[in-house]
Amino acid sequence: MRVLYSDDVLAHVPRSEMKHGGMIPARESPARAELVRDALAAQGSFVFEEPSRAVPSALARVHDSDYLAFLEGAWPRWEAHIGAGNGGETPDAFPLIFPVRTLEDVRPSVIDGELSYYAMDTGTPLTAGAWMASLASVTSAAQAATCVSGGERAAFALTRPPGHHAAAGKFGGYCFLNTAAVAGQTLLDSGARKVAVLDIDYHHGNGTQSIFYERGDVLVVNIHADPDYEFPFFLGRAGETGRGAGEGATLNLPLARGTDWSGYSAALGQACRAIAKFGAQALVVSWGFDTFEGDPLSTFQISRDDFARMGERIAGLDLPTVIVLEGGYATASLGENVLAGLAGFAAGGRS
Repeated sequence: MRVLYSDDVLAHVPRSEMKHGGMIPARESPARAELVRDALAAQGSFVFEEPSRAVPSALARVHDSDYLAFLEGAWPRWEAHIGAGNGGETPDAFPLIFPVRTLEDVRPSVIDGELSYYAMDTGTPLTAGAWMASLASVTSAAQAATCVSGGERAAFALTRPPGHHAAAGKFGGYCFLNTAAVAGQTLLDSGARKVAVLDIDYHHGNGTQSIFYERGDVLVVNIHADPDYEFPFFLGRAGETGRGAGEGATLNLPLARGTDWSGYSAALGQACRAIAKFGAQALVVSWGFDTFEGDPLSTFQISRDDFARMGERIAGLDLPTVIVLEGGYATASLGENVLAGLAGFAAGGRS
């Protein structure tokens, strides 16, 4: 399997994040990508390819132009705003206030206000390398889609930070640019009439859902922790099925705390049947490995062997497939978990 990877994804180095009223060491770190890269490289059957630095045309199709301009220029503005008064070291950037229901939905002109306008949570620090790493990730995702459109059975985009929480004009959940959405749009731009996105991260892919919610050419299926008890809380319920032209093209399968393979397997079967019925010509898998039984952000009980079973089941759809890396915060186990999932995919489906 071809692996699209750039060392630029290591440029985003958050120091800390906000959790339960205090600051903790950042869980989304460059080590995640390094360990996956090393595990796949050691296995020997993966072909690594570095993506070009050309900005994929699909990026402007899924994200708002003002948001992209903000992200690209945010760090220099933040550094100029706060760096001089902080002993020479600029802290990571966090939002200050959110435009909640009682406030006007306007975009301020100062960096503190813009951070608050474009952020959806307080757990996603914006750093000096956030734009570089995120741009390298969406470029990898787009080129993985191009490989698949050109006849490859599957390609894996080794991306970080993750992408599925990023909406058209919002960042959060560790995500800045939506890799799965860019991959899906690239597949459509390359000739596919219908594309499915299967999100199997522990957390609901709210950004991907919102980007495609009113479109009928992309089916978005999420299997995730019920938002009644888990982030992102405000999207991901079974009653969300799409709007307008997208009615019926969103399927949410929220699961209870402690879900193990028996419950997860049933949901995955339902998801695969929906994708087959939709008539998708290509598939994007937002694969988060934070469903793992040892993950600090998860309550699910999915084992490494279960990841192999997931891969086999997904390969059984027999669709050209782009796989992008989303979450997974049991860092020491992540490389082997990803390897198990991709090996299961390689063993399933077409011979």
